[in-house]
Amino acid sequence: MPTSQADVATEHASRYLQQLCKHWAHKFPVEFDPNHGAIELSLGRTVLDADASALHIAVTSDEAGSLDRLETVVADHIKRFAFREELTFDWKRAEAA
Repeated sequence: MPTSQADVATEHASRYLQQLCKHWAHKFPVEFDPNHGAIELSLGRTVLDADASALHIAVTSDEAGSLDRLETVVADHIKRFAFREELTFDWKRAEAA
């Protein structure tokens, strides 16, 4: 399945992870704690891991076109939560084994 990953430098990774998971929990299956989250969106799966210096994001979809959209949707939501800082999403594609 097509997969894409981004490591987003921020000291607030855990906060953004939890905000995103709570935001989508009313609509999609979500599980999370302060350092790890997984969201089953209609476009595909999003997995988030937070550490002291970055938010690590992996998105997986059945279709490459959906992967593009998923990257955009996830990044746009996190950017809204992080309006006080400028975040950079440098998505890297990988074919999942």
